[in-house]
Amino acid sequence: MAHTLVIVESPTKARTIKSFLPKGFQVIASMGHVRDLPKGASEIPASKKKEKWSRIGVNASADFEPLYVVPKDKKKVVRELKSALKDAKELLLATDEDREGESISWHLLELLQPKIPTKRMVFHEITKQAITKALEKPRDLDMELVHAQETRRILDRLVGYTLSPLLWKKVAWGLSAGRVQSVSVRLLVKRERERRAFKRASYWDLKTILEKEKNPIEARLISFKDKKIANGSDFDEKTGELKKTSKANLLKEMEAKELAKEVAKDKWTVKSVDKKPTLRKPVPPFTTSTLQQEANRKLRLSARETMRCAQGLYERGFITYMRTDSVSLSQQAISAARECVENRYGKEYLSESPRQFRSSARNAQEAHEAIRPAGETFKAPKDTTLNGRDLALYELIWKRTVASQMAEARLTMLSVDIKVSNAIFRATGKNIDFPGFFRAYVEGSDDPEAALEGQEVLLPNVSVGDELFAKTVDAIAHETKPPARYSEASLVKTLEKEGIGRPSTYASIIGTIVDRGYASLNTNSLAPTFTAFAVTSLLEEHFPDLVDTTFTARMESSLDEISSGSVEWLPYLEAFYKGSKGLAAQVDKREGDIDGKAYRKVDLEGIPCTVRIGSNGPWLEGKRINEDGEEVDAKGNLPMDITPGDLDSEKVKQILDGPSDLGLHPETGEKVYLRFGPWGPFVQLGEAIDKDQKPRRASIPKDIKTEEVSLTDAVKLLSLPRLLGSHPDGGKVEARTGQFGPYVVWDKEDGEKPDNRSLKKEDDVYQIDLKRALELLAIPKLGRGGRMALRDLGRPKDEEENIHVYNGPYGIYVKQGKINASLPKGMEADDVTLEEAVKLLEEKKSSKKAPRAKKKKSKTASSKKTTSTTKSGRLRASAVKIVKTKD
Repeated sequence: MAHTLVIVESPTKARTIKSFLPKGFQVIASMGHVRDLPKGASEIPASKKKEKWSRIGVNASADFEPLYVVPKDKKKVVRELKSALKDAKELLLATDEDREGESISWHLLELLQPKIPTKRMVFHEITKQAITKALEKPRDLDMELVHAQETRRILDRLVGYTLSPLLWKKVAWGLSAGRVQSVSVRLLVKRERERRAFKRASYWDLKTILEKEKNPIEARLISFKDKKIANGSDFDEKTGELKKTSKANLLKEMEAKELAKEVAKDKWTVKSVDKKPTLRKPVPPFTTSTLQQEANRKLRLSARETMRCAQGLYERGFITYMRTDSVSLSQQAISAARECVENRYGKEYLSESPRQFRSSARNAQEAHEAIRPAGETFKAPKDTTLNGRDLALYELIWKRTVASQMAEARLTMLSVDIKVSNAIFRATGKNIDFPGFFRAYVEGSDDPEAALEGQEVLLPNVSVGDELFAKTVDAIAHETKPPARYSEASLVKTLEKEGIGRPSTYASIIGTIVDRGYASLNTNSLAPTFTAFAVTSLLEEHFPDLVDTTFTARMESSLDEISSGSVEWLPYLEAFYKGSKGLAAQVDKREGDIDGKAYRKVDLEGIPCTVRIGSNGPWLEGKRINEDGEEVDAKGNLPMDITPGDLDSEKVKQILDGPSDLGLHPETGEKVYLRFGPWGPFVQLGEAIDKDQKPRRASIPKDIKTEEVSLTDAVKLLSLPRLLGSHPDGGKVEARTGQFGPYVVWDKEDGEKPDNRSLKKEDDVYQIDLKRALELLAIPKLGRGGRMALRDLGRPKDEEENIHVYNGPYGIYVKQGKINASLPKGMEADDVTLEEAVKLLEEKKSSKKAPRAKKKKSKTASSKKTTSTTKSGRLRASAVKIVKTKD
């Protein structure tokens, strides 16, 4: 029986939409893009491999004709889609309504070549009302959006595939460059340079606790002898001295302490009282970038985790579309938000009139609505079936949306100046007269009610001329701090402010920066690596425009103008890539002039050595003093967790001086050394006799300073691994420590794979016994990286091990024994069944076993369809034509 075929991107979205459709509809997932530019030589068709341009996947000499291929893992999906299309009477392309979604629909159209009526079905939320409306008002494919996405894709490929090989030759293999990625890396490097150049300064001030009728008042010194007291903003970051323009009074330690003693005995009188009414307006509902920023600050989610979670919430019908830079709300959303406010907080908490917002971000596209709870009424977080981070993110979106329609918070800012001797102290306070939207949402706080208490700073009632009693007066030391490293939230905010890239790409950009080794993410801070310094230096000197924020922002504006049709795509690409000033010619011209050795090293001011970038990571080259007191050349591995901002003269000396002799081991009589390797500092027992027999070594925990390591500490560290006893099922159990911390391991008999478990916080690797070790080994196995299984799919028939679902750094995957298999793009952890998991794992096993075979040349019609372009427009008019449905 003929049906209407609906194609979406993911199984979750398909399942949600299907529940709102009447009978006669079949919904299938394409698992994201079904066609793309080739990712490697293996994906390039045999007929194109001899073409020089095929490596890039774009033929610049033929009007930038792209080479599209169906990846190996998508061929089965395409076959299933074609099969479903045979019995269909109508095709609805229901991919997301942004550029990416429009592009997926176009590629589906190109591959499937439907002969039945075809329409584009768009919606910004997955609710029954939205789906019904979308069915009633389908539209044609928006080719301006398709052109805009394809131009971006081609431009990014030209930049990445033209510059990256240059970095492989001049710096290190495997590096990458990107239109937005390289600018982002430079932002991190510039901030780290500022941190290294920063000169600390110290200053003092006074703090007092005064009393008025036993009510405390905290105040700080603001002026002395009619001169303002210096604070952190008065210092020059490069010199550590007061700025030349500053007229502030810099208190030294002795002066501050003497002044504290002097004023403690004097009379304290209220000089002035200032009360200033203030209104605070709620912030706009979330855009993609503000959601990433706030989820990072409040929930400690990475940009990638936030978008993955938001995607799931959207596809399950909980929120509206999550890739948007609009802050506006529909009338339906405003009504729903105002209803929530009235029901939960009362009419007095409603804003006087419905509130709308406009985006202040550069290059903002106001096509979509802000991110908000889906539907005509907003489901309260506690009334959903969500849990964990899904619930936390939904609650964040719900609170921010509801708060946007609430009344302003009314506050009174208080300032009391108190005179004593020649000094003026100031006490500040804040009264919340009416909390307004604070009741629902306070930026940077998880608990609005608790935040209200924290925001209010009450002062007792005082009047001019009142005398106060000084309970304590203390001299307080301060030290200026260097600029903070970028967090994911602050980097996203900067990129959006500068107009670099699109908010929908920020998560993948930050992920790529970390994955490619340009930055490490520690305690929510992005610290650039030595490789980032080397690559940025090369690009700054030879391709300055490509890492300049202004140039990149102009490029982004041009791409937006292409999407609106006001700028032609072909002349733009021609000017950027071709000609004597184009990127291709510039790379060819400068490749011979660039000295790779000069960029495989990093010189840092104040560091008495050179950091060199090697194939196995960075290492130090400098001088050390030998046993005879002579200065000799020295080299040393640089621990991978040391970043340019962490390296100082003390660490350099420790590394270049070589092994430190800590003394003799009390049991073996061998020397114990302190050494440094690429994975950090470690202690070693004895010398290496030959390559096959390595001496016993033990890593030094991060909480122990290398300069404080004693022989006793080293002997304790070297006591591992400890034999705890025999396992009831055979084999031995040991306590060990490794790169990821202490653990117990069960070495099984007959050569079986060892089984291990990380120790808990309460366990001590040096004290744990066999009983406790067996308890830990009985706990279900965690996935790679110490991850707990999201789901246990069960044990397949005739198999010995269960299949589990895990969430890893590169996405969701299934695991059975030693075999891992990633889920197809668009498939979520809740979607995969045991049968699908078995199939994925079997495909993974067969791909590992399959021998590489030479591909035969094929002249079939299907192989010819890997490209679909023209010299004049890349996208054939016939290819983009959609058969209109009958009215």
